[in-house]
Amino acid sequence: MSTAQTPQPDATAGPPGAAGTPEHPVDRTPETSGAPETPAAGPAGRADPVPWRRRLLVGLVTGLLAWGLAALLSPEDGAARQLGAAALVAVAAVAVQHLVLVPDRAAEERARRAESLLAETAATVRGGLRRYDELQHGLTRHTEDMKQLVETRLVPPPRPAEPEPPTPPLVRIESVSDLAANFAEVLSPGLPILSTFVRLEMQRVIGHLSDLTTLTAECPGENHDWMLTLTRAAEKSICATSTSVDRTFWNSEPASRYLHAQAEAIEQGVPVRRLFLLESARELDDRLLRLCEEQQVLHIEVRVAVLPELPPHLLRGTTNDFIVYDEAVSFEIDQDLRDVNIRTRLIARQDHVHDRMKRFRELWEAGMSLRELEVRVDDEEDGTWMVDRG
Repeated sequence: MSTAQTPQPDATAGPPGAAGTPEHPVDRTPETSGAPETPAAGPAGRADPVPWRRRLLVGLVTGLLAWGLAALLSPEDGAARQLGAAALVAVAAVAVQHLVLVPDRAAEERARRAESLLAETAATVRGGLRRYDELQHGLTRHTEDMKQLVETRLVPPPRPAEPEPPTPPLVRIESVSDLAANFAEVLSPGLPILSTFVRLEMQRVIGHLSDLTTLTAECPGENHDWMLTLTRAAEKSICATSTSVDRTFWNSEPASRYLHAQAEAIEQGVPVRRLFLLESARELDDRLLRLCEEQQVLHIEVRVAVLPELPPHLLRGTTNDFIVYDEAVSFEIDQDLRDVNIRTRLIARQDHVHDRMKRFRELWEAGMSLRELEVRVDDEEDGTWMVDRG
């Protein structure tokens, strides 16, 4: 009994519809036909410019050339030594190719890392600059906010429109008490009486400062503190008069501090001139002479003028005590009919100070120097100087 033999499928045939079947003929022309051969990948996935097969081929050719040269040049060495030398040359050729490529790869790797590091550095710098701009913008905005806050909180609100005087004070009189109370609260020593004392003193001082905005301030009695402070503040000159009223002042403790402050001003290059004004020639005595000598020792320029002996045109001016500091501020003391100092004033009006300096220069030119004073005192004591003693 015979059976029909079923033809066996081709073992190399794939499933229906696969490549290589009649339905899908295989296109045996590569897509990259004509493209150069891609070099073999080297270490770390990078393309190797010289494949290993080419290196071995170069080594084999070099070895054959070396074998031929050895056979020609040294036939007596034998085939074994010639083959050994050729093999050594071939291995050396392969090794040299490898060693030549390694530095190139290392240089490429270093260049790649340098580029990466440079890119990271540039990104960091850009980020830093961006953060700096943000910080600067934030500081500017914070400064503007603080300025607006200070102007809002500290600057008093505008008052209704009122006719203002020619030179309005910077600190309003009605705010002096409040400002003094604020200082007293900050500087309060704890005891009620001292707190009240601080408040009253601050109110007095702030009141004087407020008055100075009108270029005039005054206080009752003699104010030695003003005199000392102005002496320390002077930078150009100090021109002072001294009448018979303050003759006893020069033996007091405030006078000692005053002369010490003037000596310090002279050391700083501020010239000091003092003119003693006498009501009568009977005041020309040794006591006045010693007073002038003591002040001249401190490098104070001293002169003396006897008022009744001055020319008539110089007697028409005022004769009260005044001190002009830097030819800008006049410190003046007023007396009553009993020659008692009742008021101290500071006047910085330009016209008033100009008149005071003019008066001082005229009296200074008419006064006697210390040498002339010594001769005059001797003549007075001898009775040889003819003056009106009535």
